[in-house]
Amino acid sequence: MNKLGLIAGNGRFPFLLLDAARAHGTEVVVAAIKEETDPEMNDRAAADPGVRVHWLSLGELSRLIETFQREGVHQAVMAGQVKHKQIFSSIRPDWRLAKLLLSLRTRNTDMLLGAVAKVLGDEGIELIPSTAYLELLLAQPGVLTARAPNEQEQRDIEYGREVARGLAAFDLGQTVVIAAQACVAVEAMEGTDATIERAGALMRSLGEPASTLERSLTVVKVAKPKQDLRFDVPVIGIHTIETMRQAGATCLALEAHRALIFDRDAVHTQADAAGIAVIALENG
Repeated sequence: MNKLGLIAGNGRFPFLLLDAARAHGTEVVVAAIKEETDPEMNDRAAADPGVRVHWLSLGELSRLIETFQREGVHQAVMAGQVKHKQIFSSIRPDWRLAKLLLSLRTRNTDMLLGAVAKVLGDEGIELIPSTAYLELLLAQPGVLTARAPNEQEQRDIEYGREVARGLAAFDLGQTVVIAAQACVAVEAMEGTDATIERAGALMRSLGEPASTLERSLTVVKVAKPKQDLRFDVPVIGIHTIETMRQAGATCLALEAHRALIFDRDAVHTQADAAGIAVIALENG
């Protein structure tokens, strides 16, 4: 039987990938991160003999390698967010991770995870795209909701896409929030949802708008110019839509074929109920 190593972060992503891999008859060895992975992962392993879970700290790179080698894992995938701020937290790196961190010119996502991928590869463990087994969840081009973006939102999308691509090129974040062709918030370490929440709070602090249109928020989420599909692929789900609703955002733009949509039907239903337009744009 094929065997896959799953480095599991937070959220539903690891569970979706786990289910998809098992549906293909692949045995899965989960490296569950104590600081991030949902404890439900233990229940999945208890219910399925084809799944084994090993819990380790985010700083234990050597233990991760030793676990996969002991289990006979030669291919692995990263799924689920690991908060970038964890790099600067109280987590103690082992000697291998400490050496890796000291060797980095910068500690952005691509640089760090790319270095981890190289270390894994040197140890005979190939890191494969995080979209493996989940290609059907990639956003397809076009309007994905009952309502298409209006003229103001379309202008904000065009401007926001330009800004977001510039942001992503520096590997700082992938999301911007725009209102009336002005950038309200950009993503850094805090993540997409926190960026949207911050934009909503900022707009509320300005008081009552002269018109609803002037305060309409548009969220634009893009892939990096040279997106490495092994990690940090843009993802949205029902929590994204709920966060937008609470923040007063009315439109979400993604890049087709380069973003994953989890719980697609629920996302469409929830967005329609909130009057939110969702569109996947062709690359260009």
